[in-house]
Amino acid sequence: MTNPAPDPRSVTGKPLTIAETVDVLVVGAGPAGLAAAIGAAAHGFGVLLVDENPVPFRTMGDEVPLHYGQGMAASARNRNAMMEAFVASEPRIAEAFEAGIDVRLGTACWALYANGPALGWLPGLVAGLADEERSLLVQARHVILACGRRDMGLGFPGWEKPGVMGATAALGLATRYGAIGPRKLVILGSTTEALTTALALREAGVTIAAIVEQASEPVGDTDLLAELRADGTEILAGHVVREALGRDRVEAAAVAMLDAQGRPAGTERAIACDGIVLGVGTTPVVDLIDAAGGKVAFQPERGGYAPVLDAGQRTSLANVHAVGDCAGLWAAKTRDRAIAEAEAARAVAALGLDAAGDMAAAPPAPEYDVSAYRLAWVRASVIEARAECHVCQCEEVTAREILEIRPPRYLDWRDERRNDRSLAALLGEGPPNPDQVKRLTRAGMGPCQGRRCREQVAALLALGAAQPLSAIPLAGYRAPVRPLPLALTADVPEAPGQVEHWDTWFGMHAQWRPFWEVPALYTVAGNDAAGPVASE
Repeated sequence: MTNPAPDPRSVTGKPLTIAETVDVLVVGAGPAGLAAAIGAAAHGFGVLLVDENPVPFRTMGDEVPLHYGQGMAASARNRNAMMEAFVASEPRIAEAFEAGIDVRLGTACWALYANGPALGWLPGLVAGLADEERSLLVQARHVILACGRRDMGLGFPGWEKPGVMGATAALGLATRYGAIGPRKLVILGSTTEALTTALALREAGVTIAAIVEQASEPVGDTDLLAELRADGTEILAGHVVREALGRDRVEAAAVAMLDAQGRPAGTERAIACDGIVLGVGTTPVVDLIDAAGGKVAFQPERGGYAPVLDAGQRTSLANVHAVGDCAGLWAAKTRDRAIAEAEAARAVAALGLDAAGDMAAAPPAPEYDVSAYRLAWVRASVIEARAECHVCQCEEVTAREILEIRPPRYLDWRDERRNDRSLAALLGEGPPNPDQVKRLTRAGMGPCQGRRCREQVAALLALGAAQPLSAIPLAGYRAPVRPLPLALTADVPEAPGQVEHWDTWFGMHAQWRPFWEVPALYTVAGNDAAGPVASE
């Protein structure tokens, strides 16, 4: 029995316009990505290395790819200076150029497509790339993802003010670009990653006013903690930020002590600062892997949701590897880049060049319970907030609206009379799914693509359902995983057969009529949507 011909209006079977073909595509020019690219080139592979940094100033304002929180200094507007600083901050970039690698900075990978159970007609691995001027499709025999990390957001009144930023963004602005605006910071979180960030910011000339930790004792490396304390940084365990104070931007952080139940209690005090850094949790960047259909699982020893890998850093997608922070996060890797570079060496060995590379040692057990720690932060900061704040800033959705699955306010839900608004009553038994909540509330649908709120939404659902974070499914990613201007999407040509049917894609009739057919008295209800469609 032969397979039926595909629908002529479907994308299935339509040829793709591939602009370039490469042996190895490496996404990310950090320590792991550079080591992978240089290693692959040394074995004779043609290598294309892309990194979206330095991202344009406007893109930073959209909180992409990190939570910059409008903490960029004016020098970040100088594109040439940012590019020069980025190259100068990592000596191996020059080494990559000298090795003959095609290095493209300021180029984002907005999609990775791979054949799988639901897709079988691609010519191979296909990646969508875009810079400020064009977008194109590249086919690669192998892909090594070194996409890095990003920070968990944390809501509290005033956290939308300029100056509230993620730890990774603050660190990059200060140490790679010399373009961080705030000069006196309060840092939330005492993990080793947060303390390492605090020390690096201090070395870059930024004053660390205080480390605020909701747990009764700091959870990170004691030596790092002692070093900060000796330099005059106040360590406030058992505390939480109640509000970011200031008129137009952060001017102080109001903090309060927590009682034995983790609730704010007692007198508040204001700590003068012009920035608040969110260091309560870092997570691997898995958007490309997840959107392509790769297997991702909650792995506390790797910092949360991370790709499932074998000993050669292979993902579940054929010929796709993950290295560096996007392959997993733990304290030792944060402090020693050699661990990420060793992952890159294993990935290069697994390209088929060697029989076997060095076996990866399993990440150590976490220093603390990742799930309980993050849930405690959300409970103390968001659930116990003294005033409602927008957990999803883009769509202006509060914690209450998420937990009660309230539809968007523009639908006027205030007269809704359902008595039982529990998650079980609204979503059914079993762990609540963030994707379902996103469709019902719009939380996570904004321009930042959930980068500030997705971990908070998962934590709220876990708290509401009395489940650990590991029970809450990962909110799915879809391409493009980076915002793309519509003008750039037009750069990727479509097959003539697809263009022929663009206005009746999959047989869905247009809901408009060409001007030459519109009668004098016209209503949409009287529109004939069943007849032939003419294209203007």
